[in-house]
Amino acid sequence: MSTVLWGVLPYLALALLIGGTIWRYRYDKFGWTTRSSQLYESRLLRIGSPLFHFGALVVVVGHVVGLLIPESWTEKLGISEHMYHGNALFWGTIAGICTLVGLGILIYRRRTTGPVFMATTTNDKVMYVVLTSALCLGLWTTALAISAGSEAANYRETVSPWFRSLFYLNPDVDAMAAAPVQFHIHALVGLLLFAIWPFTRLVHAFTAPLHYLFRPYIVYRSRDARPHAGARAARPGWQPIGTHDRERGAR
Repeated sequence: MSTVLWGVLPYLALALLIGGTIWRYRYDKFGWTTRSSQLYESRLLRIGSPLFHFGALVVVVGHVVGLLIPESWTEKLGISEHMYHGNALFWGTIAGICTLVGLGILIYRRRTTGPVFMATTTNDKVMYVVLTSALCLGLWTTALAISAGSEAANYRETVSPWFRSLFYLNPDVDAMAAAPVQFHIHALVGLLLFAIWPFTRLVHAFTAPLHYLFRPYIVYRSRDARPHAGARAARPGWQPIGTHDRERGAR
């Protein structure tokens, strides 16, 4: 069972993540969107969206640092395990709570605003359940680590080596099997989230709007042809300036 859970299932989730994303891009480009609903309600969106997105960004960065950077590297930088775990638990707790509160506000808004709820697909409803479960399990794992001591459940000796071994195509099943049960549950829900990711609105996270940094400003012009007081009369577009007046004077 450990081989199936920690040696086979991660690659199945990865195959669904990559294959589903490619399929979604090829056959559902117009559906590759968050289906913005700001037009229907903006007050709760202005509160919940920043809380969720900035909190989620910190959560992702924390997972990347904790899972990909070996313990020996931080030790060489002079960061003790006590300092590392203390900061990870402190910032991880704050980021997790902000993300969960923001998600709760967004779900409440989606459920109570009629047009927004009507635009919610079944896949998105499943995604909200899985995403909320992953966040709650992450906070539960953090709470257990705090109650037992910051270094009592050192995932950098179990979960991290297993996660890095997946990239070597040689999963360290024994390392993950030795982790506490809360890490097992959290990892399984995380794999499920990645598996359904391409088929929900979360797929927009793979689209970085870099062209916004280089696109020209959008120029808005009035359609009112009547000039304001003290302003000159509007000219047709692309009319050479001064040419028409000189020709009329020559005649």
